[in-house]
Amino acid sequence: MNITSFADLLNAARQQPEPQRLLFVFAQPELPPGHSAEEARRFQAGIGGTLTPKMVTDKAAHELHSFSDLVEESGRTGQDWTIVFVAGLGGHGSIMPSSEDAQEPLKRMIASIQNGRIESYLAFDRSGNLVRFS
Repeated sequence: MNITSFADLLNAARQQPEPQRLLFVFAQPELPPGHSAEEARRFQAGIGGTLTPKMVTDKAAHELHSFSDLVEESGRTGQDWTIVFVAGLGGHGSIMPSSEDAQEPLKRMIASIQNGRIESYLAFDRSGNLVRFS
C-alpha cells in the first residue's frame, strides 16, 4: 500500500492480518552542542540542526481516528515538537502488543533517530503532511 497521508497509515495499520500498535517519537530540531556560527545561521534559516526526540507514545491503531487527535493529545504534554516519526508493531496470534511490549522498540526508535537512521520510519509534520528526508 502506498502511504501518502496519516489517514492512509491508519487504514493500512487497521488492514493488517495481526493487530497493530503504532509507535510515535515526537522530535524537535535543535542546534547541536558546539555548533559553528555558520550552522547557527543556517539553522535560523530553517536548514540543518539535529532532530532531538522529545517524547514518545504508543497507540493501538483503532485508538486513533485522525492526525488532529494525535496533535491534540500531544499538546496536553506541553512539549513542543515539529516532526513525529511513526512505526508499527505487529501482534502475534491475534493478540495486540501492549504498551509494555512497545517500550524496547520505542527506545530503539529514539536511538535510531539520534543517530540519523530515520529511513525506516514514516514522518509527519505538525500539519499532518508526510515528510521525506533527502
